[in-house]
Amino acid sequence: MSNAQHPSTTVPLPALDFRSAPERLTLKREEVHIWRVGLDQHPQTVARLSAVLADDERNRADKLYFEKDRRRFTVARGVLRIILGRYLNTKPEQLGFHYTKFGKPMLANAGVDALRFNVSHSEELAVYAVACGREVGIDIEYLRPDIEAEQIAQQFFSSTEAAMLRSLPGEVRNRAFFNCWTRKEAYIKARGDGLSFPLDHFDVTLAPGEQAKLLSTKNDPQEAGRWRLGELSIAPNYVATVAVEGSDWHLVCWRWAEGISSIGERRSPT
Repeated sequence: MSNAQHPSTTVPLPALDFRSAPERLTLKREEVHIWRVGLDQHPQTVARLSAVLADDERNRADKLYFEKDRRRFTVARGVLRIILGRYLNTKPEQLGFHYTKFGKPMLANAGVDALRFNVSHSEELAVYAVACGREVGIDIEYLRPDIEAEQIAQQFFSSTEAAMLRSLPGEVRNRAFFNCWTRKEAYIKARGDGLSFPLDHFDVTLAPGEQAKLLSTKNDPQEAGRWRLGELSIAPNYVATVAVEGSDWHLVCWRWAEGISSIGERRSPT
């Protein structure tokens, strides 16, 4: 971990410029596209989004206990299909997915240079990362003030990270915890290993104001150099991180604001 002095207050991140997406989307190899979506949509929009889901996705939504969670899951998955459909010029309901043995979704029949994507949602927001020919992971968490940060860190984080968290002033410890959590989640999601890759087998930075980095991993000194992490300023009271394979990339940020009339429509080839 860095030996730099820790700030006593949270250092604000520069706000990302989330623009309205153009009708025709292109994704360059050196770009990683970040999408921000509000999950509390009008009931008519939710119904139309549900119509583009596959049966297994609707079944997953139906199994959620709370109506709010069913609605938000439907929006998150429906918008994912619409976003990917726009890149591929394909109707969203025609997209096929398969899942790795650890549950990471991928486009069916995806080649080496195919789109890679990842999704995360927390409370009322979802974020999506889309890249071409490189693995990507993203995680967003709402800053819950009641979290037992030190106890969870002691159980799941590396000993170095847990000690670093304890050393921080109390007023920034909560954000530092979520910095660490989202950086770890984004990295293991990018790898596609799920819970098979223990959270205490690698170290990330966590202090507010400290650059998001994968510092080291056990048993592979070269692994940290394969990945670059980016801290994302999505909205107040949220923390988010993207993890991307390689270092030769930059972010392009979009917001989803399509009207329900455009859901499921196919666009002309670019």
